Amino acid sequence: MKPSLNQFRTKRPRKAFAGIAILLAAAALSGCNDHTAAPAARAAFVRTEVVQARDRQASVTLTGEVQARFSANLSFRVTGRVIARKVEVGDHVNAGDVLALLDPAEQQADVDAGTAAVASAEAQLRVAQATYDRQKSLMTSGFTTRTVYDQAQEGLRTAEGVLEAARAQLGTAKDALGYTKLRAEAAGVVTARNVEAGQVVQAAQSVFSLAQDGERDAVFYVYESIFFGNTDPDRVSLTLVSDPRVTAIGRVREVSPVVDPKSSTIRVKVAIENPPAAMTLGSAVSGTVKAKGQEEIALPWGALMAAGNKPAVWTVDPATRTVSLRPVTVSAYEAREVLVKAGIQPGERVVIDGGKLLSIGQPVTYEGDRS
Repeated sequence: MKPSLNQFRTKRPRKAFAGIAILLAAAALSGCNDHTAAPAARAAFVRTEVVQARDRQASVTLTGEVQARFSANLSFRVTGRVIARKVEVGDHVNAGDVLALLDPAEQQADVDAGTAAVASAEAQLRVAQATYDRQKSLMTSGFTTRTVYDQAQEGLRTAEGVLEAARAQLGTAKDALGYTKLRAEAAGVVTARNVEAGQVVQAAQSVFSLAQDGERDAVFYVYESIFFGNTDPDRVSLTLVSDPRVTAIGRVREVSPVVDPKSSTIRVKVAIENPPAAMTLGSAVSGTVKAKGQEEIALPWGALMAAGNKPAVWTVDPATRTVSLRPVTVSAYEAREVLVKAGIQPGERVVIDGGKLLSIGQPVTYEGDRS
């Protein structure tokens, strides 16, 4: 059966459309083959620096106070009523000076009673001694018995013991009478007073505080982080705050083993060598301690990046002019610079600006170094 004219007309357009689609696909494929090569990465413009190590010596300056090396709280050894106060805060006293007096009536009565007890004991001893001498003479002649002689001897020993106890009691009473006068145990300056005339004080109650003459300390309260540095504790430069011309040298003598819970600081005492006369007690001084010199590389803050959770910097390969991210060890963060002690070597070129958008292996261009 022969195909009709309508069937012929229907099949022919379909073959035409199929050929057109094949040609378009071939053209598209040929176009893709022409652009298979990826465009080259653009070189980023950055500022760089050829780093050099420098011998740096950091220093720390703090403010402290001049205090006495030795100080003590003075108190009466007996209880009583204060009848006189001889000194004020700030007065200088010498060893043995009377600072305050207690009413000695009670202690004087004890001395009088002790004196009477000694006199009575001495009289008893004389009687006992005479009795013993007589019994000893009779014993030699055979006109007394051993029992009577032994009793006389025992009475003598008892009288001697009573006298010795009475004398000891009298000595204690005299000491107590002497304790009614509070004396300075050493030369120094009175720094505190806690008593007034007419006040009744107990034994061992603090009455005065005395800062002894002689060696002086500069006391500082410092933060714990200062001990992480490599500082020299044997040389601390001290300067009087009110007069910078007054200077002295000190050394760290004592470091408190505990941190103050309120201020989170540690007390450090610096012994002042040959303290000037102007550095009086309570004077404010500034102390400067220098760290031991060490070679470090100083970079601006803009050079510091991060590799994970570690600090890093971009370094430039001089042959290919491409960058790589190098982890570094930072020794200190200062106001304008970062001090690097490991990770990069002197002579290497480091990106100091423009490194935020860089990627590993990216080429860069740069002009000159940081001045």
